[in-house]
Amino acid sequence: MMCSTACPRNRPANGFSLLEVMVALAVFSMAALALLRLEAAGLTGSTALDRRLLRDVEAGNLATQWRTDPGTPAPGMAGGIVVNGGRRLGWQRVVRREGSLLVATITVRLLDAPNEAAQARAVRLAP
Repeated sequence: MMCSTACPRNRPANGFSLLEVMVALAVFSMAALALLRLEAAGLTGSTALDRRLLRDVEAGNLATQWRTDPGTPAPGMAGGIVVNGGRRLGWQRVVRREGSLLVATITVRLLDAPNEAAQARAVRLAP
């Protein structure tokens, strides 16, 4: 069958070419990967904030406990392990005399992240 002059030689395509579809998929996949990386960064930051809050709260609790303890605190070092929120925390308390005051510096570390620490200071009158 032969076309006469009524058949166009170069008629435009009515869809997307394979190249256009592949470029669109590449762009969408890059955007999806960027969103996944953003979510991972958010989760990492949230976990670090949770660990920091737990350390800070426990350091404050230990400082308050030392400050309100009715016994006579002795200058020197003490330490131990406490469990809070299912997490194990190691703590160290250093008490020194400064004139008529006893000053305690309490350092709390999570045992699964020992490079991160929180500190609290408490002051009491020396007996």
